[in-house]
Amino acid sequence: MLIKNGHIINPATHEDYTSDIHICDGKICDIADSISVPETEDVIDAGGLTIAPGLVDTHVHFRDPGFTYKETLHTGSLSAAKGGFTSVICMANTSPVVDNPEVLEDILTRSKDEAVRIFQAASVSRSLKGEQLTDMKTLKEAGACGFTDDGIPLRNAAFLYSAMRKAKELDVPVSLHEEDPSFIRENGINHGSVSDRLGIFGSPSVAEESLVARDCMLALRSGARTVIQHISSGRSVQTVRFFRSLGADLHAEATPHHFTLTDEAVLRYGALAKMNPPLRSEEDRMEIIRGLADGTIDIIATDHAPHSREEKERPITAAPSGIIGLETSLALGITSLVRPGHLTLISLLEKMTVNPARLYHLPAGNIAVGENADLVLFDPEERWQPREYASLSSNSPFTGWELYGKVKMTICGGKMIYRD
Repeated sequence: MLIKNGHIINPATHEDYTSDIHICDGKICDIADSISVPETEDVIDAGGLTIAPGLVDTHVHFRDPGFTYKETLHTGSLSAAKGGFTSVICMANTSPVVDNPEVLEDILTRSKDEAVRIFQAASVSRSLKGEQLTDMKTLKEAGACGFTDDGIPLRNAAFLYSAMRKAKELDVPVSLHEEDPSFIRENGINHGSVSDRLGIFGSPSVAEESLVARDCMLALRSGARTVIQHISSGRSVQTVRFFRSLGADLHAEATPHHFTLTDEAVLRYGALAKMNPPLRSEEDRMEIIRGLADGTIDIIATDHAPHSREEKERPITAAPSGIIGLETSLALGITSLVRPGHLTLISLLEKMTVNPARLYHLPAGNIAVGENADLVLFDPEERWQPREYASLSSNSPFTGWELYGKVKMTICGGKMIYRD
């Protein structure tokens, strides 16, 4: 395959130029001007399009095994491809939980048949109970790329510290869902003026901030590569910034919904704007954007969380938390961050490609000869509205929004896996 005349942005090297890309046997075999190939090869004219490394999402829920009425490895892969993603990391809170090599190997084996590269995190604790450590060494050897009890916080500090020290020894990230349930009465909705109007208490930001402060100290003490997942509070961002300045190996994820929406969205979209941790205030949203701009937050991840229509149509306190995000992530980054001038396009792509790839030691995130031919081709200026999804679910508040940045093609391992 030959891709001609593309505007290449490579965040791994901070290069921005126009060139041809020749793909051979799933790898990039040449990058140069005016490459000639035999007539038998596919030629794609990428004039007017931006070419970037295939996007990498460190935080998705494909619900497989156990909840395949919401999503499957196959539909999740299709959704990722449509959004420009070529590598994703699935969370461990499936049924059964990914806390043993048998479940892990089953998922990884079935993932080989899918279009995108599916990696799998294993749980920190057995059965997500926060009491007994999994056999992290054996799970890493079986293919786990990291460890997380995402969806459930690790409340025992001494237990988490032991897990961090083991993760440091194994050179793998440990990723943390930071919400202390003792502060929360109804999850998914920020405690504030909106929850007051709804007549509920909700989830105050201190539920996140208290665990973030504790775990930043544990990260500093243990030396573990520690990821604060789906950060939602401005104070949490400030805490991460401070502990990074002390030398902690800290990383933080921001989701598109947390840098685009506030808790006011709950009044308009109901349960479609309910997620854990919840959308918070405009001040929190702007602090997340400042964290993205100064590098405190170095990863953009979707927390793609499919649910059925019937589940999301329940009363808001009974509906599950979470939204899908793979197919709107790049466009929301361009619309909410790049166009207003908060980030450059190359900085946005850095947080969606090379940074997550390096953090998890994934073979992705770079456009160079010899690297995997994992690419996304998109038009950053094209306006479009998300209407239909490749995901099995459609629980998104962004349906019908006018967004900028349309994915036109996704290539993984030299194969065209999505074309608009």
